[in-house]
Amino acid sequence: MRPPSRNLRQRAAVGLTGALVAAVALSGCDAITGAKPPTPDAAAKTLAAALAGGDVNAVRFDGATSANVAAFLAAAVGDLKDLKRTVTGDQVTEPKGNERTSTATLTYAWTLPTATTAATAGSTATATGTATSAASTSAPATSTGTATSTGTASATPTGAASGPSDAVWTYTTTASLTRAQDDTWHVAWTPKLFAPDLTGSEKLALATAPAKRGDIVGADNTPLMTQRATAQVGIDKTKLDAAQNASSATALAQLVGTDPAAYAKAVTGAGAKQFVPIITVRSDDPLVTSQRGAVTAIPGAVILGGSGVVGPTPTFARSLLGTVGDATAEIIAKSNGALKTGDVVGLSGLEQRYDARLRGSSGVTVQATGTDAAGKKTSRTLFTVPPVDGKPLQITLDAKAQNIGEAVLAAGPTDTPTALVAIRPSTGEILASANGPGSNGLTIGTTGQTAPGSTFKVVTALALLRAGLTPDATVQCTPTVTVAGRSFKNYNDYPTDKLGPISLRTAFANSCNTAFISNAGAVTQGDLAAAAASLGVGIDLDLGFPAYLGSVPDTASGTDHAATMIGQSKVLVSPMDMATVTASVMHGAVVRPSLIRDNPAVAGFPTPAKPLTPAEAQALQGLMGAVVSEGSGAFLAANGVTAAKTGTAEYGTATPPLTHAWMVAGRGDLAVAVYVEKGDSGSKTAGPLLKQFLEAYAG
Repeated sequence: MRPPSRNLRQRAAVGLTGALVAAVALSGCDAITGAKPPTPDAAAKTLAAALAGGDVNAVRFDGATSANVAAFLAAAVGDLKDLKRTVTGDQVTEPKGNERTSTATLTYAWTLPTATTAATAGSTATATGTATSAASTSAPATSTGTATSTGTASATPTGAASGPSDAVWTYTTTASLTRAQDDTWHVAWTPKLFAPDLTGSEKLALATAPAKRGDIVGADNTPLMTQRATAQVGIDKTKLDAAQNASSATALAQLVGTDPAAYAKAVTGAGAKQFVPIITVRSDDPLVTSQRGAVTAIPGAVILGGSGVVGPTPTFARSLLGTVGDATAEIIAKSNGALKTGDVVGLSGLEQRYDARLRGSSGVTVQATGTDAAGKKTSRTLFTVPPVDGKPLQITLDAKAQNIGEAVLAAGPTDTPTALVAIRPSTGEILASANGPGSNGLTIGTTGQTAPGSTFKVVTALALLRAGLTPDATVQCTPTVTVAGRSFKNYNDYPTDKLGPISLRTAFANSCNTAFISNAGAVTQGDLAAAAASLGVGIDLDLGFPAYLGSVPDTASGTDHAATMIGQSKVLVSPMDMATVTASVMHGAVVRPSLIRDNPAVAGFPTPAKPLTPAEAQALQGLMGAVVSEGSGAFLAANGVTAAKTGTAEYGTATPPLTHAWMVAGRGDLAVAVYVEKGDSGSKTAGPLLKQFLEAYAG
């Protein structure tokens, strides 16, 4: 056979080349380079990053320009513009064969701050609501792609009571992606990519709902600190000339009884149209009733009605329970973002210490707000976390006992600090902790640190009993006694017929200083400190409220040791501590004073190294009973008192020295201590106040 001609071979080569060209045309340049077409994964991640940060220039959109989308996002983010959000792009569908479309799931997570509280733990919420207007875009749509969104959302509370608790709003949207002829992936723009069913006219709005503050509740579930009708007194700067700011503020502060200079500074420094409150009082306060005319006579001074968390009376355990009001700039700065201007918080006392528990957690709602086709305003809820009300704080104060205690002190000396504390020996519950008008707002009853004087002889008597003395043992009561060159004497009104050799019982009943000091050699300073601990003095323990449990040095000698025998030198106690000593004697074991009923963080008293024995308790009960039956507390016998002790303690540099006046007493299941910083004696100054309390309080 003849070989093909040259022309035939050329025609065959041309045909083969044409086939190859056709193959290349069908497969694209990838057939030559071997590269695969770009996948949509990178585009999905770029889109997610853009929607999280707001910079969309790296994304190619169909249906809107990057500038259009950026402008829409800047407006649509609304109240959430300063909140943290993350967006992830995943679940990207891979195109099959010659497909040029894909979808990606965008998962959003917004951190929405709510109030501070441990009570939010476990709260949940779901996104609700549907769109009320048709979908639209911020630029004419040309893409046939679609986007869908689902409104699944959950609240994920984080943090503890000392820090912010955040709700995390999560939801997903679906993006449609199209591979263009240049092999780049484009995103079909729709507002639904940004939030569930969002329209072009809508933007995100954030609203908070305050929680109801928990009450502080006393004995018998009596509300003590609770929401009541109140009035705010202050200066309305719109009602006076600027030249009157300082003079009006000074006049109002003087009327109210607060620092004129500080309030004048606050008023002059406030905005020209501000109302500057000076005090919030109950609606029945004299400032609102009988003194209203005096208030309103001051240029710019006004009284505004409202409600607030206050106690049953203006003075009711105020220094202990505390106050509630708007968070100060300092409190907000220390809250680590948990508080903002306008939040109501505890400002002092128990209201401040237990603020997170009492305040609860404010609710938060995200809405999509806009207008429909008719121009009507629309609003739909996308996510909500309901407020969690604060938890009440149960305390032991008895409203009747507290009111009586305060009334008694108000009728007593007002030019010196005074305090009255009543404790139930069987439980240690504090029934009353009253502070008199002269206490200047301090919690003298539970935190005062002062010498107990002869009331400390209860402790000294226990040490002497442990050293071998009995109530009938003979001791020497002389007019004076000298220790290391220092002369000690009895109080001025000591009965002269009780001098000489007398029993320990008589010395205790009449409070003979020299008899106790003469026996200083029978006990060491460590013995006194141990005896004090057996009765609840000198224990370092957080009771969950402002409290001082006393201090007795365990080493001392000479005059310091002698002075300790009669409750002076470096011995310090609070009125609550001396009520605890009395309660411990009556109970027959050390008593832990308690105020907070359900505070698991408060541990019990540590067991004393030498616990009080039944025999010791019985002997002390007899000694304190003798104070009523034959000694300085005889005036309390008619009030059913079975145990008592008077006391004075010298202080200062005056001649003669000033004296603290003390008296403690026990009746049934009640132990009471009364303290007057400057008084004549326990029986003359503190005793009558204690008697009045017992006569009015039958508990």
